[in-house]
Amino acid sequence: MANVVVVGAQWGDEGKGKIVDWLSIEADVVVRFQGGHNAGHTLVIDGKTYKLSLLPSGIVRPGKLSVIGNGVVVDPHHFVKEIAAIEAQGVSVTPDNLKLAENAPLILSLHRELDAQRENASTGGAKIGTTMRGIGPAYEDKAGRRSIRVMDLAEPDTLDDKIARLLAHHNPLRRGLGLPELDGKAIRDELLSVAPKVLPFMAATWDLLDGLRRQGKRILFEGAQGALLDVDHGTYPYVTSSNTVAGNAATGSGLGPKAIGYVLGIAKAYTTRVGGGPFPTELFDDTGRRIGERGHEFGTVTGRARRCGWFDAVLVRQTVKTSGIDGIALTKLDILDGFDEIHVCTRYLLDGVEIDRLPASQAAQARVTPVYETIEGWQGTTAGARSWADLPAQAIKYVRRIEELIGAPVALLSTSPERDDTILVQNPFQD
Repeated sequence: MANVVVVGAQWGDEGKGKIVDWLSIEADVVVRFQGGHNAGHTLVIDGKTYKLSLLPSGIVRPGKLSVIGNGVVVDPHHFVKEIAAIEAQGVSVTPDNLKLAENAPLILSLHRELDAQRENASTGGAKIGTTMRGIGPAYEDKAGRRSIRVMDLAEPDTLDDKIARLLAHHNPLRRGLGLPELDGKAIRDELLSVAPKVLPFMAATWDLLDGLRRQGKRILFEGAQGALLDVDHGTYPYVTSSNTVAGNAATGSGLGPKAIGYVLGIAKAYTTRVGGGPFPTELFDDTGRRIGERGHEFGTVTGRARRCGWFDAVLVRQTVKTSGIDGIALTKLDILDGFDEIHVCTRYLLDGVEIDRLPASQAAQARVTPVYETIEGWQGTTAGARSWADLPAQAIKYVRRIEELIGAPVALLSTSPERDDTILVQNPFQD
């Protein structure tokens, strides 16, 4: 049985939550390996909707262990609030079914404030489109070796020196931004007020996961966002502050790369993104609005309307390579029902020259234009289909053409938000 990594193959919001939930039936452990509470998963189970932004998707499934790995930045107050919200929906959350990495960095109020200050002060093309929840500044402090981490909550006697080191960086920065300086006591109080509710979940998760792997337990790794928001391989600087590609599942959980057996990429049958940055196939017309309305394209966490466009095979082909994707879960095919024609971007033009990848240069990314292939649409419905026999013939042709263009097979096909409306072609756990 292969341990499976699930990654978004576009800019996020591909429907990872449903697919992770679908796969979690066969998994014993679900691990979140990067990001923060700036991206969310929406799960629909037996008609009940769960919105998660930090907790792993496995938390709603009894008998599954959920783990928040060291690659995640954790807002401790949001952690406690999200647990309370999910418990109010009847989900049991205890230290028996949820573990939090002891070495995960914490997001503090000063991170949120700095994030908002920077984003609000930016104009035009300088706006990244962050959620202003402190994720970027928290990762900066991690790289700068000044983070307060989960384990530090258990050692209050050592906090003052660590807070002083943190403020030695942040207070000069705040002065430059015209913000009042912070004193260590305020940060200490902020941390200690939440520590008793967080510490029961703390664990050496890398060791725990290694033991479970050696016992033959099936592990499912889930990330947030998508591979095109990866800080190295995405549309920089319009990216998130962590590595979202599949390789980070190993680093962000504390397991070696041999623990990963299968990489499942999630891609919509069209393309969306939230926030600023290049989007070669973006539609600004009635077609784009129609896709957005039919697909309910609004952010799980922010409620922001997503930008919509045709499927971009160039980008997904690129993420197949950067994440080592073995198979694709294609979602929201039903949104394209009823279109007379569907367009798929197969390559780009850059200054009149055809290219088959998205260039790394920010200026070049802004200049590329899509080259489309037109595919006949279908008038039947794919919504709720659970077998290939339920699909219109032209819809099957569309899926097959996407496979050819991206260089990866479709392992699962999702035809609605409901868990059972899924066509299984290849079970990733039985690769």
